[in-house]
Amino acid sequence: NVSPIIPVLAKYENQINAFSDFLEDLPEVDEPVWILGACYDLKTKKSELLSDVRSRLWFTYRKKFSPIGGTGPSSDAGWGCMLRCGQMILAQALVCRHLGRDWRWDPEKRQPKEYHRILHCFLDKKDSCYSIHQMAQMGVGEGKSVGEWYGPNTVAQVLKKLALFDDWNTLAVYVSMDNTVVIEDISTLSFKLQPSNCSEAQGRTLQSQRPLDWRPLLLVIPLRMGINSINPVYIQAFKECFKMPQSCGVLGGKPNLAYYFIGFIDDELIYLDPHTTQQAVDTESGSAVDDQSYHCQRTPHRMKITSLDPSVALGFFCKSEEDFDSWCDLVQQELLKKRNLRMFELVEKHPSHWPPFVPPTKPEVQTTGAEFIESPDKLFESEEEFEILNV
Repeated sequence: NVSPIIPVLAKYENQINAFSDFLEDLPEVDEPVWILGACYDLKTKKSELLSDVRSRLWFTYRKKFSPIGGTGPSSDAGWGCMLRCGQMILAQALVCRHLGRDWRWDPEKRQPKEYHRILHCFLDKKDSCYSIHQMAQMGVGEGKSVGEWYGPNTVAQVLKKLALFDDWNTLAVYVSMDNTVVIEDISTLSFKLQPSNCSEAQGRTLQSQRPLDWRPLLLVIPLRMGINSINPVYIQAFKECFKMPQSCGVLGGKPNLAYYFIGFIDDELIYLDPHTTQQAVDTESGSAVDDQSYHCQRTPHRMKITSLDPSVALGFFCKSEEDFDSWCDLVQQELLKKRNLRMFELVEKHPSHWPPFVPPTKPEVQTTGAEFIESPDKLFESEEEFEILNV
């Protein structure tokens, strides 16, 4: 019996062996595979599963791009893996926003213009909104020199700031504090009207005149699920996150090795790995991007959940207010009511002992980007910003 997808895979010639390995390599289990809220039966939906994984935007190390800040590194090999994973989680949110979760990449077909516009946001050049250049330089404001390794919380803070400069997507990025998601603060952020060139009083008048539109939300929840390794009591709840329709993946990995986790099968996580160095793609503004190298057409990697470093950041995308309400209901049902130990808290009101919630505004960027480290071989630093979950 010849698998029905082999003729399709034959078009990829040099990738066919990798895909065949993946098909044979998947564990023989009855459990379904979950990828970013979509469920696949291995016996009947292998080709659909492969198409889904291959359609995710895959960002890796690149070399020979213009030096960051003019005098900094021209490659992010060895230090940029968490930044690349941050790009992947944000790109997934933008794909869901413009193309929908069910969109699939087909190298033989012409892609919609929104797809190419999304890719342009991530090209390795200083004027791309979410380029390695912009992320590295914005990280200086978070206390990270250009060329220094990031943890998941830091990259989430960088994405939150860069989104303020992105007028096309008008994305609201919320990064939770102290393992707590505050519904009131998310409403403030997502319904925030940004009237241009008008006074505060005029802004209030505008707000009272018309209902506010919900801005699509990327919700990032940095967690530390243990001290040196993931506490097994959180594993089931962690897996539940990949089942939610709003799932946008997880930032995490191992010390000094960042991965973008997109799903799981049984007790293994499935992830995209940025640790491949490719040539930077040079594309004129507005033109179609040569996108073959932005899709992983080889075996998706897997690792045991128990091997995961406990510092992670969960990602969820809520395109509408109804999406967010549905996510809150799922969290209550699947994560809070069923579990004795909670991964995070979901509260209605802003905690009174916290400082007031102020939606972020465009920061002043004064770095030249020249503050880079000659050797990025730094020891892994545990992220002090994380709360240790109570056990």
